[in-house]
Amino acid sequence: MTELTDTTRPATPTDPVAFPQDRTCPYHPPTGYGPLRDGRPLSRVTLYDGREVWMVSAQATARALLADPRLSTDRRHDGFPSPTARFAATRNRAVALLGVDDPEHQRQRRMLIPAFTVKRAAGLRPWIQRIVDELLDAMIAKGPQAELVSAFALPVPSMVICGLLGVPYSDHEFFEEQSRRLLRGPTTEDVEEARVRLEDYLGGLIDSKAAQAEPGDGILDGLVHQRLHEGELEREEVVSLAMILLVAGHETTANMISLGTFTLLQHPARLAELRADPALLPVVVEELMRMLSIAEGMLRVALEDIEVAGTTIRAGEGVLFGTSVINRDASVYEDPDALDFHRADRHHLGFGFGIHQCLGQNLARAELEIALGGLFTRLPGLRLAVPAEDIPFKPGDTIQGMLELPVTW
Repeated sequence: MTELTDTTRPATPTDPVAFPQDRTCPYHPPTGYGPLRDGRPLSRVTLYDGREVWMVSAQATARALLADPRLSTDRRHDGFPSPTARFAATRNRAVALLGVDDPEHQRQRRMLIPAFTVKRAAGLRPWIQRIVDELLDAMIAKGPQAELVSAFALPVPSMVICGLLGVPYSDHEFFEEQSRRLLRGPTTEDVEEARVRLEDYLGGLIDSKAAQAEPGDGILDGLVHQRLHEGELEREEVVSLAMILLVAGHETTANMISLGTFTLLQHPARLAELRADPALLPVVVEELMRMLSIAEGMLRVALEDIEVAGTTIRAGEGVLFGTSVINRDASVYEDPDALDFHRADRHHLGFGFGIHQCLGQNLARAELEIALGGLFTRLPGLRLAVPAEDIPFKPGDTIQGMLELPVTW
């Protein structure tokens, strides 16, 4: 089994670099981003509508800017970058957590932190292990072939986030489909309809929980019976928080499981290393987070002029963070395009950085370690069922991952 390689011609430094672009290989940055990897910390890139914005490509500059309160994540500000027409169509809507600045962001995040601590994630591991084992039992019983996305990679985080939030998993087909439409379109009408349907569903669920005399033990139950009843949150804000937690809680981890599995299968020497020493799982997850960079292009807008790395970002200018390029910064990582479980520096931006660093990263790490560990332990003969180049993966304008992953064992 050999590693996929990019074969298209990289853009020259004089060509305008468009963002976003599709990947040629699902675990490498787009070939067209080559000029952005020349060591410059910031470059100008062009969005779908011809607008130019700053793209950050160096890790040190990214960390400095992601910690700078003069950059806003509130998409309602004039000048906020829209990487796609789908995003532009919904830009003026408030988004909880990810789309608000402090102090509003801090207020929302503080309510949720207890549910996502390292200790809480550790306490959930036996339950997550049971979910993984049951899904693998079902796969093996139906085997020796499976489509891994639908049979395993998507159900694992969907079951986990449903259990944590207090969302009925029996409704998973509905909210998974609406999440897919919300993130991938294909049209702005699809996105808007999916948003409305998800909000209506979650609003109804929240109303139902509010009517119960005794709350359940889900995160949404706590928000409703404590924060909502006490006036700390409005109903619309609870719905928005529920939307972010539900969609982000299963989409990102599902894509990491599927793309992580594909990547390990394409690197047989590294997979053999993991199988020989399962204690490597935590560092394997960190290296996959760095290398895969599934959430490409964190977005901000400058509220004031900012001097950084010898460049002035003017107030009102858009800034995006090229995660796949930042996580391949050659000044930080030796041989950055290689999958290496023994790197000295593991400070990747796969979970973001600064005040908006991923709230659920401890849970995600637990899910990934247990899912990948269980998969490769229970199925030692796991391999792709079709040639790697025939397996479809997601376009560059959404969270990266596999559309399908046919496997056999």
